Amino acid sequence: MAIHQKVRQIQLVGRKIRELRKEHKLTQVELSQRLGIQQSDLSRMEQGEYRVSLDTLFRILAEFQMSIGEFFDELAQESITPRDVRLVQQFNALPNDAQREVEDFIAFKRSMHRKDDRADSDADSEEESK
Repeated sequence: MAIHQKVRQIQLVGRKIRELRKEHKLTQVELSQRLGIQQSDLSRMEQGEYRVSLDTLFRILAEFQMSIGEFFDELAQESITPRDVRLVQQFNALPNDAQREVEDFIAFKRSMHRKDDRADSDADSEEESK
């Protein structure tokens, strides 16, 4: 997964936490006390600067009485682009044997990309050692 996409996901989670907090008319201080975390950590989470731990996420879900599915449903919808939808629709319109060919091609391209990344990394290491 690209670093940019990971950062975007962290920001989306933070925005969702802030929306929930504001919907429930809580300050950062109040919510952080209820969750047992530092207010500064909550602030950084909401700003997308700090990754939310699974433990903290479960406490947030319990505080707002929601399931993990409810929490991430909106986030999943936001992270799916029109291009993603179009590609999935085109893929699903293919016959099964053609879908397998596409999956094999993707696996091949990913393996080639990993080899290229390793070669680049090896070249960088070689340059650094000189």
